[in-house]
Amino acid sequence: MGNSASGGQVDRQMAYEIMELAKAKGALLFGEFQLSAGGTSSYYFDGRILALDPEGGYRVAKAFLPILSECGAQAIAGPTLGADPIVSAVSVVSHIEGCPIPGLIVRGETKGHGGKRQIEGPTSALGAGAQVVVVDDTCTTGSSLFHAIEAVESEGYEVVKVLSILDRNEGGSAELRRRGYSYQALLSANEDGQIGPSA
Repeated sequence: MGNSASGGQVDRQMAYEIMELAKAKGALLFGEFQLSAGGTSSYYFDGRILALDPEGGYRVAKAFLPILSECGAQAIAGPTLGADPIVSAVSVVSHIEGCPIPGLIVRGETKGHGGKRQIEGPTSALGAGAQVVVVDDTCTTGSSLFHAIEAVESEGYEVVKVLSILDRNEGGSAELRRRGYSYQALLSANEDGQIGPSA
């Protein structure tokens, strides 16, 4: 069970600027798009395009860092591949700003050789009960976030916040909150496919 404390708030101006940058970089497109799960969507969002862009990665990290600071995060973790650039950007920018937060990457499955780890990163620097924020680029059903949460909690860490750039509002965020996790997104989509800064 997660910590349901609300923590920091999303900076709406920063979120708006990230949305406009996502459009400019081709990470957020509008039209008619076929979904892998079936059906269609009036928009397409690829958070990797945004977070792997130098300005995009920096802006996302700057938006997330105050939230991490507010909830006392000792590390940021996320599922490969969507979270990889976010975790890296947040970790690097946190060092530049003098509040270093190590990054952890959760594998799809446990590595079959070497250290046989499911979580990659400087875990030796974290003690039992360390407070960790779990992040992904989008939240749809939440399956990849729940996978990462399970891996983080199985290491004995506490998930104090769950974040994404975009909440598609297709059940994942509601389920996270139902299970007691504090969830926030920079951007949210409504049922008409309109996207804006989260309330």
